[in-house]
This record gives sequence, C-alpha cells and structure tokens, in this order.
Amino acid sequence: MFVAPGTVPDLAKRLTHDAAERIARNWWMLLLNGLLMVVAGVLIFSINWSIRSLATFIGALFILEGVSLALTSGIDARVNRSNVAVGLLSVAAGVAIIVWPTPGVIAVAIFLGSWLVVVGTLTISSALAARRILPDWWMLLILGLLEVPLGVLALADPGGTLAAIITVGGIWTVVIGVMRIALSFELKTLPARVDQATDAHAGNGTSRAAAPDPSRFVSARS
Repeated sequence: MFVAPGTVPDLAKRLTHDAAERIARNWWMLLLNGLLMVVAGVLIFSINWSIRSLATFIGALFILEGVSLALTSGIDARVNRSNVAVGLLSVAAGVAIIVWPTPGVIAVAIFLGSWLVVVGTLTISSALAARRILPDWWMLLILGLLEVPLGVLALADPGGTLAAIITVGGIWTVVIGVMRIALSFELKTLPARVDQATDAHAGNGTSRAAAPDPSRFVSARS
C-alpha cells in the first residue's frame, strides 16, 4: 500500500520529511474508506440478503477497494504502479462477481476468500518492508493478519450457508474499517512526528538536515 519489498533501498534506515508528506497525503482517503467500510459492515449485518444482492454488494466493495488502492500514493513511483495494478485487479474482481450469472454461495465465498487472502498477504509484506521506515507499520501488519484468516475461513467451506458468508463479510468490513480509520489519523500526524524526531536529534548535536531513525520514535510511542 505505502511501501513494497525491495522498493526503498535509499530509505532503508530513515524516513525523510518529504517521504512522510507523500504518505500522509493518503490520510483523508483512508479515513473515508474506513468510514464507508464500517457503514457497509453494518448494512451487511442488518439486511436480509439474497445471494444475488449480496454478490452485487460485495462486488461494489471490491470496486471501492480497487479505486481507493489505485489512488493511494506510496513512498515512490514503483509502489504507486503496484497500487494501480492491484487496484485494477480488485475492480475487475468486483465487476466479475456483479455480472456473474446467478452466483451461488460457492462463487461468492471463493471471490471473497481469495481476495482477502491476496490483499492480506500483500498488506503483511508491505508492513514488514516498512517496519524500519514507518513508525506505524504494525497497524498495517494487523490489517493483513486480520484479512488472511478471514479469507481462509471463507475458503475453508465455500459451500457453506449464506449466513456464514454474511458473517465473514460483515466482520471484514467493520474491523478493517475501524483499523483504517485509526491508521488514517496516524498518517495525518506522521510528518509532524518526523519533524519532532529530527529536532530531537538536532538538539543532541545531530544535523538538522539529517533524517531521523524511526526506531527512536517508534520506541518512544510504545
């Protein structure tokens, strides 16, 4: 999402103000996405769904996810291209599940489960790649660790009941939405925290232009 493995060799040990600004620009979009996901989760648990209507709704969520990811700015151009590629795949999956003729529970479960596993795995790898750069990398890790088991749960019994799919879909949207809301506020304040860490280094005799070591202010927040 923000950082991908092997894409930030020059920033492996430090986060500059400019890089923090690029990442922080995503905060409002992540907040909006989280709010929409929470609302969607409430709707999933509140409506008496048919297979057709649930498939259409989940497909719309995939499209929303894809558009949001494609518009997310990463730490460099290669991450941006990766976001666009994965976002387009999400949009394609959403369109496919919407236009699927008379989708059954199995089709909905396979689409939902497969996507959660794929996105969760990508999020985990992104979080691990960012652990020495982003102070809040652990929030991305939690997102991935929540998505993967939910996807596995959906795939474990794709022939299960509609109620089971509603449960997986509802938990995914509500929990992931809440986590994204929390992460959005963390991203908003990231440049200011980088500046504070830089000032602290300058006060200790380090050059003001030098970028901070994220481990210093990660530990301070623990």
